[in-house]
Amino acid sequence: METTLETVSENCAFGGVQGVYRHQSSSTNCEMTFGLFLPEEAKDGPVPLLWYLSGLTCTHENAMTKAGAQAWCAEQGIAMVFPDTSPRGEGVANDEAYDLGQGAGFYVNATQDPWAPHFQMWDYVAEELPALLGERFNLDMSRQAITGHSMGGHGALTLAMNLPGRYRSVSAFAPICNPTNSDWGRKQLSAYLGADESLWAKHDASLLMRDVGFDGPVLIDTGTADQFGDLLKTEALASAIAERRQEATLRMQKGYDHSYFFVSTFMEEHVSFHADALYRE
Repeated sequence: METTLETVSENCAFGGVQGVYRHQSSSTNCEMTFGLFLPEEAKDGPVPLLWYLSGLTCTHENAMTKAGAQAWCAEQGIAMVFPDTSPRGEGVANDEAYDLGQGAGFYVNATQDPWAPHFQMWDYVAEELPALLGERFNLDMSRQAITGHSMGGHGALTLAMNLPGRYRSVSAFAPICNPTNSDWGRKQLSAYLGADESLWAKHDASLLMRDVGFDGPVLIDTGTADQFGDLLKTEALASAIAERRQEATLRMQKGYDHSYFFVSTFMEEHVSFHADALYRE
């Protein structure tokens, strides 16, 4: 049965359209909302797609309104999708802490109660939403790339390394790099996946980098003044990149913190980085 897609809003932006859409998700068993920027070129034919995965406490809206991505995506003729970070709504499990429950899906498929009935964000981002996008919009799904911020950087890196051939490039802004060894990770992975830490490994970018790496270019930016630097564990990923001799650029940007001021500063470079990979034959 075809999924009903509700148009929440559509606004002209940089010659293209910034839309917000809502649908009933079979993965998360609730309504999900996502943003999608389509450049002007999408009127004439399928365009490449860049995924942007957001961080803790965010919805689809944060990056859509704060990251400044639309101008650079329009310049490159690239679409950008902004999924939500978790299931939401009445009847969806939640927690009083900002870093667990709604707004903190961590891009995993939960197996533990009370999270399992709705918190299937891996399936949503890896399977359900791509199928819906390819069916309903003028997108070239053979040309995809992925980026994200913080928890979303963790999601981008782990999706890219777990789904070889899906994305032509991956980048991240201040990603959570080693969640199995951080309070931004151990708490959530144990809650969502249970106590067996062997099940956590495929959701840890540093472990994945050592094990499988990524067949393509990698770009990572983190600020030297990031107030959550001790939780990000950037040094673990840097070590894994060096050990594997992975094609990668990891930059520590002097003076920048964890905010969207940091993300928006380097967004042009990230979009250009992905454009190079998306248009390479």
